[in-house]
Amino acid sequence: MQTGISAASLYPMETEKALVHLSGLGYTLFEIFFNSYYETTPEFCALLNRLQEEHGFRIESVHPFTSALESMLLFERYDRRTQEGMEFYKRYMEAAKRIGAHILVLHGQRIGSGALSDTEYYARYHALYRIGQTFGVTVAQENVRQFRSAKTEFIRGMRLALGDECAFVLDTKQALMSGIEPVEMCDAMGERLVHVHLSDHTDTESCLLPGEGTCDLYPLHDRLLSLGYTGSVITEVYRAAIRNDTALKDSLSCIKSIFG
Repeated sequence: MQTGISAASLYPMETEKALVHLSGLGYTLFEIFFNSYYETTPEFCALLNRLQEEHGFRIESVHPFTSALESMLLFERYDRRTQEGMEFYKRYMEAAKRIGAHILVLHGQRIGSGALSDTEYYARYHALYRIGQTFGVTVAQENVRQFRSAKTEFIRGMRLALGDECAFVLDTKQALMSGIEPVEMCDAMGERLVHVHLSDHTDTESCLLPGEGTCDLYPLHDRLLSLGYTGSVITEVYRAAIRNDTALKDSLSCIKSIFG
């Protein structure tokens, strides 16, 4: 397994500045948020490619800034808008391809925001997944609190319905905030798990840098190994969870010692 961090952990620091800063602390593998329309342009992607070459890091995955709008853009019954949404997401995929990233993280539909059946949702996701494949990008469904993907039954249903044509991102904090142990969600995703977002926690704080909480990370490590997982483990926390650069360095050492 490889280890890294989401550059969005330093949000609202601009993406390129966050990448340079974090690479200076020893991180070499990244997820980025495309935080604006401009950041999907060929010009900005060229900048990211120059930074990857100059600083010796790699961007593996991307996260759309329109995640909060995916219910409306991709998973409602207004077909014309859905088609436009699919076309817009091709822009993210094309940008991901330009910078060498091969995973696009999807939130999907909020609970209660529309009347798509599970079967209809899976079909809509499947269409997006197949579009991603034409760009060499895997569209991966993340488990997200207050979204349909928060439930293990929904994830299992997707895996059963779509077989090899689906993929998942495990977010440990989102699982815990949904009242589910990360290893349970890991089991639901099974061999279609392609990416992990990692954080730590205590009884009173739900999102901390790995190594700063009370979570025993070894059971997750062991479960990933049992699934034959060979993907990346990416630290993803909110800015408020980061005290200073020393904490980021210490956390990197922690995740490398367990997952690296």
